Amino acid sequence: MKKIALLLVFTMVLTTVSAQTKKKQILLFGSFHFENPGLDVAKVNTFNVMSDKSQKELENMTNKIKKFGPDKIFIEWNYQKQAKLDQFYAKNTDSLLKNDSDEIVQIALRSAKKLGHKKLYGIDYKGADFPYDSLVKGMKEAGQLDLIKRNDETMKHYETDFNTKITKYSLTELLLDINTKASNGDNLQWYLETAIKGGKTDNFVGAFLVSEWYRRNLYMYALIQKLTESKDDKIMVLLGAGHTAMIREFVKHNPEFEIVELATVLK
Repeated sequence: MKKIALLLVFTMVLTTVSAQTKKKQILLFGSFHFENPGLDVAKVNTFNVMSDKSQKELENMTNKIKKFGPDKIFIEWNYQKQAKLDQFYAKNTDSLLKNDSDEIVQIALRSAKKLGHKKLYGIDYKGADFPYDSLVKGMKEAGQLDLIKRNDETMKHYETDFNTKITKYSLTELLLDINTKASNGDNLQWYLETAIKGGKTDNFVGAFLVSEWYRRNLYMYALIQKLTESKDDKIMVLLGAGHTAMIREFVKHNPEFEIVELATVLK
């Protein structure tokens, strides 16, 4: 009985301490690739973020990020090349903003400079595999015709949907749309409903691809936690929308963090 009573007291103390601990706010900023190198499976058109209209929107967005006040900004840059990122960050900002359309420059660097940050933090992990060609081959060898059809339709739908939106939406509207709960769900659905089934019963190429995708994102999430110090009350994570959808799922299970929606910051 004494052991049970002590356990109950210990549990109550932990609960109380947890409730009293101020949560760190994390702004998950999912983006599409502004420069669009064409490396993603789905091929989409490029949105012109260097137009006068988009540049004004970016100024407005980053002013609101400054008001939110993240203590650190994490980006999709190889964590093993932090020294190169530090050199990149130290370059002439005005020149970069006028000549480099990458979202790291236009959103992260622009925001960090306004906030007076000394650096950006690279958290991307490049050691994971993404054997998409092997996945498609495995589907064909397994005779998974319905799965191949679903995969093709999913990719085509994403391409058509995005390419239609960039002709109608402003940059702000497009980024807000990418960060909705529906879009986050779509990013995960392909992995867990389509890709994972690829291959014969003794060929786990689909599950391997999914596990590698999880591994890359888990490693990034691990770096976010390792690099976030006790003094940091707010952080911002700028990654491709597929990555932020994953990070969002991980954060849900971490009582130390609370997610701040992009729509709340940009309102």
